[in-house]
Amino acid sequence: MHITKKDDATLTQTIIQLMKDKKPKTVQQLVALAKDETYIAEPKIIKHILQLQNKGKITLKELPTRPPQKLATYLRTKEAHWYWITLILAVATALTVFTIRENAYPLVYVRHVLGTIFVLWLPGYTFVKALFPTKVPIQTSSEDLDKIERIALSIGLSLALVPIIGLLLNYTPWGIRLTPITMSLLALTTIFATTAIVREHQTKTSA
Repeated sequence: MHITKKDDATLTQTIIQLMKDKKPKTVQQLVALAKDETYIAEPKIIKHILQLQNKGKITLKELPTRPPQKLATYLRTKEAHWYWITLILAVATALTVFTIRENAYPLVYVRHVLGTIFVLWLPGYTFVKALFPTKVPIQTSSEDLDKIERIALSIGLSLALVPIIGLLLNYTPWGIRLTPITMSLLALTTIFATTAIVREHQTKTSA
């Protein structure tokens, strides 16, 4: 999205006003507040904050940093933690399914908890991330509401995707059994998560 001179002036005024009124303690808080006020992309806001800092119009103890240009470097930043946590949960669930028996108490409860997350959360969450890597296309008044939108979409899409996987498996030689369902959901989650992290990196570095 291209920022016009009018948008530029508005963003400057908004950031300065937020510094006076809200007194954000961190740069992340300032960026989040500016996003809620203007709906301008995060990389553009960060760039603008740096410009205001260099001009002496605002003073920040902690300067914002732009995302690394290389995907491999971005994967080692804290912004990519969700990606690794997602993959670890997916792989851990698959391992518990194949190693923990139904009568192996109390370890079976670990399998049940991970299985619930694996079925009702991860497929939809990674799919939403792949579609909307930085922000859902529903205007919300705060960052918390954006997270609530993601949670609702994630659960809803998981409930839609899992039956579709089962339906497709029904027409394959493997059928609807534990092993093919687990491996299919693992593959689907991995593909969606990888697509999402690539799109997220591209979105944050394209500004």
